[in-house]
Amino acid sequence: MALRPYWSGTIRLSLVSLPVNMYLAVNRQRTIAFHEIYKPTGERVHHALMAGDKQVDRDDLVKGYEVEKGEYVLIEPEEIKELKIPSSKVLDIAEFVGVDEIDDVYIETPYFIAPDGKGNDLTFSVIRDALRAAKKVAVGQLAIGGRERLCRIRPFGSGMVLETLRYEEELREEDPYFDEIRDRKPDSEEVELAQELIKRKTKRFDAGQFHDHYREALQELINARIEHREPREVMEDKPTARVINLMDALRQSLREKDGDEPAVEKEKPARKAPVRSRTRKATPPKSDKPKKAPARKAG
Repeated sequence: MALRPYWSGTIRLSLVSLPVNMYLAVNRQRTIAFHEIYKPTGERVHHALMAGDKQVDRDDLVKGYEVEKGEYVLIEPEEIKELKIPSSKVLDIAEFVGVDEIDDVYIETPYFIAPDGKGNDLTFSVIRDALRAAKKVAVGQLAIGGRERLCRIRPFGSGMVLETLRYEEELREEDPYFDEIRDRKPDSEEVELAQELIKRKTKRFDAGQFHDHYREALQELINARIEHREPREVMEDKPTARVINLMDALRQSLREKDGDEPAVEKEKPARKAPVRSRTRKATPPKSDKPKKAPARKAG
């Protein structure tokens, strides 16, 4: 089945034009979706469109912009679709910036960018490799999804990725949230210990090693209901270290080896025993035949 692009158009760099197709990079099918069900009958609930006490048809809807309370300027959906602005079909590169200059807080949605399959592979490869060698990203604007989006384009594997960006006015001011810590100066020894902990835990990022445990547990719950059985659970007991102060916690963390359980201090007679917490972790079924939950280790 041929892939259907989310957008097709041209990336223009000065006198160079590159026709491309753009595809949504996020896999929406991996999201577990629920419908609202009327519990007494098991029927799906459908939400009706109402104007006052009258149910209306979707074909009779238009867009309305409220100019005063209860007064609207009406605009037909077709009028919005027919708006002509340059960035609806052509993305002009406005500038190039360093790969680390755009803070991640501005990033919204990623899209894969690929040649349109009509003999533009060489031009595409030249722009991709030039960006990678220069350690730059391209910045421009593109009209998609009912608005003009700020975006950046960067190399990604053998292709490129376009990421839509938030405009500066879309972000809240940071002052109300960081006021209390703005002038707080940490102890230099604590910072050094934290740096050493960061150094020991630093690895090359591999997204494939992380999984959505909530989604897996939810899928197991659904499978259990379908198969008329109890959901499988894996119980893990992990001791929770008592944090006396930040310095002790950092030193204790540095004493641990990767993969070991946290070292818990020996209890003093006047102190309470450390609290043991349970972390539930659902295991996805490997076959249709139900399995018994694994036995918990003693102690």
